[in-house]
Amino acid sequence: MDFLTLETLRSGHPAWRLLRADLAPLVASFLHRVFLKPNVRQMLESDLVRHLEDDLFRLRRELGEDRFPRDARAYLDEWASDKQGWLRKRYVAGSDEAQFDITPAAEAALTWLSSLGTRTFISTESRLRTVFDLLRDLITDTEPDREARTAGLRRRRAEIDAEIARLAAGHVPVLDDASVRDRFHLIVETAQSLLSDFRAVEHNFRTLDRDARIKISAWEGSKGELLERILGDRDAIADSDQGRSFRAFYDLLMSTDRQDELTQLLERMLALDPVRVLKPDRRIKRVHFDWLTAAEATQRTVAKLSSELRRYLDDKTWLENRRIIRLLRDIEARAVEISDCPPAGDFMEIDDVAPEIVLPMDRPLFSPPLKPDLDDSIPAADADISADALFDLVHVDKSRLQAQIWRSLQRRDQVSLSDIVAEHPLELGLSELVAYLSIASEDPNSIIDDQSKTHIDWVDDEGTARRATMPRVIFVRAGEVRSDEHEVRG
Repeated sequence: MDFLTLETLRSGHPAWRLLRADLAPLVASFLHRVFLKPNVRQMLESDLVRHLEDDLFRLRRELGEDRFPRDARAYLDEWASDKQGWLRKRYVAGSDEAQFDITPAAEAALTWLSSLGTRTFISTESRLRTVFDLLRDLITDTEPDREARTAGLRRRRAEIDAEIARLAAGHVPVLDDASVRDRFHLIVETAQSLLSDFRAVEHNFRTLDRDARIKISAWEGSKGELLERILGDRDAIADSDQGRSFRAFYDLLMSTDRQDELTQLLERMLALDPVRVLKPDRRIKRVHFDWLTAAEATQRTVAKLSSELRRYLDDKTWLENRRIIRLLRDIEARAVEISDCPPAGDFMEIDDVAPEIVLPMDRPLFSPPLKPDLDDSIPAADADISADALFDLVHVDKSRLQAQIWRSLQRRDQVSLSDIVAEHPLELGLSELVAYLSIASEDPNSIIDDQSKTHIDWVDDEGTARRATMPRVIFVRAGEVRSDEHEVRG
């Protein structure tokens, strides 16, 4: 806890960086709700983006639209970057979607923030008893003298016999409510801290694996010497203090008898009256299954790291093309050297994300352009040419129709096409009806509802009654609010 160490931690540790961040309330509350509270180990990027979008939408509505201007995916990428280090983003085999998990540093910061709240109960007695029990076990189990250990076991047997005698005499001491609550709070704190320890254990395993890969990248000797050195201490991950402690815990927890015993003890604890008054979280009843889930995830990580390390070493091209391997090793070594301080800017550019393939047989054969033969000759002046076709054209005055619509909208907020036709019958039949539809499609305030049908009737020039079945068309005065959510614009 000297000054230089604290100064280094303040500038470089992700947990301290989280506490200093401007978005610390958003990051801490979101990560606690999504990962720690439900004990989620990993989450797909799409699910995490959806959760964060929900939080951002709620906060923007309460605090203002300009409070969090970026989208959820941009925030997650920043939190998972090396600059922040609050999330770990990785891709698993067989999936092209990233997965996220909270880092041990971020979890440590959230745990410290949780401890700042007012604690209504502090389990001091239980902690003291735990210290005494651990000290007694430590001293007893490390005593090499057989006589001393035998004497200790006799003392414990005498204490047990004395307690049995007191019970036989009718003296049954029972813990008071305060002692029960004291031990319950210590159990809950220890159970939750175990869940946090698993992420730290997994992080340590990954650090050990990364150190082994760095050693491989910088290796200059033969492959046999490398294999002897790496595989000689290949069990460094499993045989480390961290690995042995985790393996012992996992073996103890995987015992069926232990699981049944834990289940029965937890049920009996939650049935106690002093505990029920506290209204504990019911998930504590299944906390040992949460331990199993977290332990299995860590176990899979260790197995996967060992398998990847073996494949990393099993390089068949080592002897086939030593020059290429050396170049790759130089690149890896250089990447390790600059991993803590990568160069700024773009380091590579590609023309496109996929090659454009053009096959010779895909090219079509040459086709000569078609030159139409046009007759541009002008007939003689005395030729008998009929001009009736020029006068048979039907002209619809759309300005007149638009004026009729405006006059109808002056008396009401909206008017249907059938009402307009009832007031102003069609003079040009279908052509005029098509002109009305053209006006409706160009007017942003009009509605063409394909879900509703209407009938328009008229009489043509020959006196024949005609009927057209068409979507319902409504013209709306500008500025009016429409309530129909199933409108279809033309």
